[in-house]
Amino acid sequence: MIRPRLARTLAAGAALLSLVALTAGCSSSQNHTSADGKTVLRYEGATGQVLFPELAADLGYFHTVELAWVGDTTSGPQSIQNTATGQTDFGGAFNGAVLKLAAAKAPVTAVIGYYGSDKDTFNGYYVQGDSPIRSARDLIGKKVGMNTLGAHHEFLVREWLAREGLTPDEIKQVELVVVPPVNTEQALRQGQIDVGTLGSVFRDKAVERGGIRPLFTDESLFGSFTYGTYLLRDDFIAKNKDAVADFVQGTARAIRWTQTTPRDEVVARFTDIVTARGRNENTDLVRYWKSPGVAGPGGVITDTEIRTWIDWLTRNGELADGALTTSDVYTNEYNPYANGTYPADSGPDGQVLAAK
Repeated sequence: MIRPRLARTLAAGAALLSLVALTAGCSSSQNHTSADGKTVLRYEGATGQVLFPELAADLGYFHTVELAWVGDTTSGPQSIQNTATGQTDFGGAFNGAVLKLAAAKAPVTAVIGYYGSDKDTFNGYYVQGDSPIRSARDLIGKKVGMNTLGAHHEFLVREWLAREGLTPDEIKQVELVVVPPVNTEQALRQGQIDVGTLGSVFRDKAVERGGIRPLFTDESLFGSFTYGTYLLRDDFIAKNKDAVADFVQGTARAIRWTQTTPRDEVVARFTDIVTARGRNENTDLVRYWKSPGVAGPGGVITDTEIRTWIDWLTRNGELADGALTTSDVYTNEYNPYANGTYPADSGPDGQVLAAK
């Protein structure tokens, strides 16, 4: 059943977050500066992929900050927990997970959007081509595989089931199970799960092989929509406002660069970055990059992108009514595109990108 598993997940998260104040206070009191006086931001990357801050560094968009990679992560909730506890200086996750962290009184603030869906970049929820599953009601008693619980895919599946008319008790009867993305297609084709969550290269390769079809996609639910944000600890922001402003403006400009640059140029740049950084990776994933998947210019966060999940958590009894407002969770203060003018910007090697 979903509810016991979710309860255990939330209980574990609450236990961890009870340590946030002590751990973050200790870790964030340390000064991380480079030899030339820049503020060093520790972060977790993604194997074979280029994060927008990494692109910003490669494009020369940072002036007072320097990035320090400490390893890779495949879990958004773990990424932001590591930031909250001071093991990293920024992390990113689905906004529903960000809200759970904020509701647990973790002193963090989201500062820029970094992933979402559009017509080219999306996650699909697939069944076998000959599967009898055609509707949400057909999923009662069935298994849906996803990379982690308590994050993007769980929220989207439960949202779709609710929109399709299932009651809360019926939704509880749809079993959500953890399956690593690299194993999802195989698990689906072998019948170990009834629905598999597929995105990026995993979706494209599976679709190319045929024999599967989507029940729905996240893009079909919300259209072009930013689902996740990068956040920092509040004490780090208070002590390093100039560095935070530099980090956000550089990352925003990198996002905007991908929004205004032909895909082939972006892929070529990403390929060069992955090849040069020496992490024992290959560039296979980069070839499947299609679009930034960020709705707002430069990752500007909207109230709707946060309010949607506050209302969702409240409606599902996981957040007390009025416990959080959008202003408790995010700020666009440091984003140069927040004024809505989308000014011209300097691209790599000094060329000028036209305002759009």
